[in-house]
Amino acid sequence: MPALRDLVAEELSTPVDSQVTGMAAAIAAKYGQASRAVLFYGSCLREKKLEGLMLDFYLIVSSYREAFGKTWLAPANAMIPPNVFYFEHDGLVAKYAVLCESDFYRLNGPETRNVSVWARFAQPSRLAWSADAEARSAAIAAISRAAPTLLAAAGQVDGESPLEWWRRAFSLTYSAELRAERKGRSGSVVDADRERYERFSEPAIAAVPALLARPTSWARRRVEGKLLSVARLAKASFTFAGGADYIAWKINRHAGTDIELKPWQRKWPLLAAISLLPRLLRSGAVR
Repeated sequence: MPALRDLVAEELSTPVDSQVTGMAAAIAAKYGQASRAVLFYGSCLREKKLEGLMLDFYLIVSSYREAFGKTWLAPANAMIPPNVFYFEHDGLVAKYAVLCESDFYRLNGPETRNVSVWARFAQPSRLAWSADAEARSAAIAAISRAAPTLLAAAGQVDGESPLEWWRRAFSLTYSAELRAERKGRSGSVVDADRERYERFSEPAIAAVPALLARPTSWARRRVEGKLLSVARLAKASFTFAGGADYIAWKINRHAGTDIELKPWQRKWPLLAAISLLPRLLRSGAVR
């Protein structure tokens, strides 16, 4: 059985559509020498569809100061990571989140109760661009921590199959964020690529025991995670062009709602998000 790091390296190096690599290179070029790696992940990768959707990327940089200079964006990214930005290239649209290499490594591991990064990178991703071999190696090392952290945080239930463990673990992480997803979405992530999770199970589980000693409180994760989601949303209202439209599109797509924004909500995305939240919680569109 290949080691987990080898499986991650193989998965990251799987080729992607040339439009994806082109967009990744364009994102990296925007930040010059600060750019270390660009990772492609999310529903567009799972569904192998780009047109009409918003692509998801993580940009890994050497440091926030090098990426953003002396602007407020550098301390904001350090205080509430990541910063999230809207991007257009070659007829496609995307959003990309920015993390420095040290934060990316930390947020993929058990040092943090925040599920946001390790829950995403326990799923498939692709290294769409890297600055050099050292940057590639750093990305592999960070992402190799994600799956064991996810499984360790969920804990193992007697008699549970590996795939059931993955499904339950993702379900727990979905409950710890404000998510615009239909019920059962966490399980479909696994079922969409069962063979992948079966291959990853043995090496990921082998890395779990040392992590299981860390105490886990999912009630605390849920409270902190949802508060952090709100804080990120507030910050994104200043960095993300068309943010309110994106939020509405995301909710409508995943929750089956039909939200139409008013002009004032487009002008003031933070207020729009606050005004929509009670309705969304009541309807179950976000949890």
